[in-house]
Amino acid sequence: MKADRSIDIRGEVCPYTFVKSKLALEELESGQVLEIILDHDPAVENVPRSMEADGHKVLSVKKVGKDWKILVRKA
Repeated sequence: MKADRSIDIRGEVCPYTFVKSKLALEELESGQVLEIILDHDPAVENVPRSMEADGHKVLSVKKVGKDWKILVRKA
């Protein structure tokens, strides 16, 4: 799936991973997809959980090498 926007937040830690993801998602229209690239393992659980709590749809969470790629569709 092609993302409408991608952010690379490798090197960031919680809670900044969620804050930066949320700010990027706010710039998108409903139905658009945000790709989040990160490397902070706790954020792999926290970011998707927080996005779903806000009503967004987590499409995938995949490990790519040492990093993680999360796709989220804005509600």
